[in-house]
Amino acid sequence: MGTVEVEDVEAVRILVLHRPPANAIEETLLGDLQTALAEAKADARVRALVLTGSGSFFSAGFDFRSPTRSEEQAAAFYQLYRDTHVALLSFPKPTVAWIQGHAIAGGLVLALACDYRLGVDSQYQVGLNEIAVGAAYPRAALEIIRLRLPHARAAELMLGASLYPSSQAVRLGLVDELLPPDTARQTVLRRAARLGAYPAEAYAHTKCALVEPALRAIASETEEEARATRAIWQSAEGRAARHRQRERLLSR
Repeated sequence: MGTVEVEDVEAVRILVLHRPPANAIEETLLGDLQTALAEAKADARVRALVLTGSGSFFSAGFDFRSPTRSEEQAAAFYQLYRDTHVALLSFPKPTVAWIQGHAIAGGLVLALACDYRLGVDSQYQVGLNEIAVGAAYPRAALEIIRLRLPHARAAELMLGASLYPSSQAVRLGLVDELLPPDTARQTVLRRAARLGAYPAEAYAHTKCALVEPALRAIASETEEEARATRAIWQSAEGRAARHRQRERLLSR
C-alpha cells in the first residue's frame, strides 16, 4: 500500500511508514495510514499493531517540501490529519510505536498516539519543535501530547522546541524503554503479542475510557479555532521559518 507497508507476524500487524527519505507527513501518507488502520481494525486475525518507520526515520513530521495549500486544501488536509490521528488514538487493539529512527514534531506525535513507545538504543533525535518552524499545533496533536505528558514536561518540550538525543527519550517521558538494536524487533513483537493475548473486549473498553477525554477535546474544536491554527502554518513568518530550516538541512 503506497506509503505504508504491511507485514503480519502471527497475530501482530506491523505498519511501516515508507516515504523516503524522512517518512514525512502529507496527504498520501495520512490517507494510506488511515486505510491501513481501518483494515487492521476490521481483521479479526490482527490482535495488536506495531507502527514503525523505514530507514533512519520514524517520521520527520510535516513535509516541508509540500507546496503551499489553498485555504480549501489546507482545511481538507487538517481534517485528514485529525481523522487519522483519532483513528490511531482510538484504535481498539493494542498499539506499539517502534521508534527506530528520528521522531520529530508530527512524527513524534504519531508515536505518542500509540499505547506504548519502544525505542531502539541508537543515534537519532526526538522532539516537538513545531514552533521553531513556524507551525501551530493542530488540536489533535495538542490533545495527544496533553494525554501522554505531564503539563510541565509538555510545556518544556513544546515551548523549548528543541531536539534531543534518543538517549534522553526515556527521561523525557517520550519513550517507555530503549532496546538493544540487535534484539529490538523480537522484543517489540513479543511485547505486542503479549498485549494482544489479553481479552480483547476488556482491553478495548479500558483503552476507550483512558483516551476518551482527549477524543472529546479534539471533537470540540470549532472551525474558527481550526482556521486560526491553519493561518499560522500558512503565514509568511511560518513559511520563512520552514524555508530557513530546509536550507539548514540541505547544507549539512
